[in-house]
Amino acid sequence: MIIKYETLIYALSQQFKKEIVYADYQTTQLQGGTVGNVYLITGIAETADGEKSPYSTVLKIQKKWERYGDLGSWRREYDLYESDLEATFSDSFRWPLCYHAKMNAEENEFQLWLEYIDGVTGLDLTGDMYEQAALELGRYQGKLYAEQPAALQSLNNLSHADLMKNTYLHYRSWPVVYNYIRSEDCELPQHLRQMLIDIDKYADEILSRIERLPLVLCHRDFWVTNLIYADGKIALIDWDTSGWGYLGEDLASLIADEADINHMVEYYQRCVPAYYKGFSEYVDVSHIADHCVYEMILLIFGYRLVESYLYAEDEDEKTNLVTTLQKINEMKAISVQV
Repeated sequence: MIIKYETLIYALSQQFKKEIVYADYQTTQLQGGTVGNVYLITGIAETADGEKSPYSTVLKIQKKWERYGDLGSWRREYDLYESDLEATFSDSFRWPLCYHAKMNAEENEFQLWLEYIDGVTGLDLTGDMYEQAALELGRYQGKLYAEQPAALQSLNNLSHADLMKNTYLHYRSWPVVYNYIRSEDCELPQHLRQMLIDIDKYADEILSRIERLPLVLCHRDFWVTNLIYADGKIALIDWDTSGWGYLGEDLASLIADEADINHMVEYYQRCVPAYYKGFSEYVDVSHIADHCVYEMILLIFGYRLVESYLYAEDEDEKTNLVTTLQKINEMKAISVQV
């Protein structure tokens, strides 16, 4: 990975809040794909008076691509960092600081030079960390909903409120998954197939209930690998799918998106009340009798799990997918007070 030296120097000067005149660097790829790459850049930075300091920073390079139903998502994170959204965060819930954002319009590509936060993430998160993430998310969304700050109102590249519904309907219209759970060849247990069929049957009524919930700013990719717990605080990365969504929508990802299967039901029981507790610090939610998180989990992940099951080549992976659906099914019978 070769980076532009003057850009590195500029980003480090912003990071240290003083002029950096020299820096060496090493790069380690953290995440890579066909449309985006993320690197950890480390080295020693030096000021004009000879002061030397070790540094770590993250470079994210994102190319243009098209997400179904959300064509502006490829550049959304750049747009958000260029906005005033950062002013809406708190010390306990925020995104990584951005030292430098650069758009290359000719190449349809942008770069973000971001703060490196060393903390606990992914499946290493504990139940207490899950619960705190839900609480802080609720507080953040509640504060924005109650105050409607100018920074929020000025955002002009957000995903639309009907993205969850449209994505579900798109999956439901795909014969491969729709027909499979209704076919004699389906290897999924009958009660799990019926769970998905029932969601389809009552989808209009379920979506109507969801659409009566408060409309809030959602991250829409609020899963464990995008959460970093450090020093008792929550940091959230990868904001490219963010936009308007319904109260509790982000909990679906936290609980069900490649989460800790063995604790999914426990985290459902812990995170929903914690989330509503945080939101209620700013907004009265006493009138909400149905949080719909179980239904959102099925709408967002039901057919995605079936698709993964269909194309899984490893038997252990298939078993994990069936177990995930089983854990979701168990949530239906659980009454969670909010």
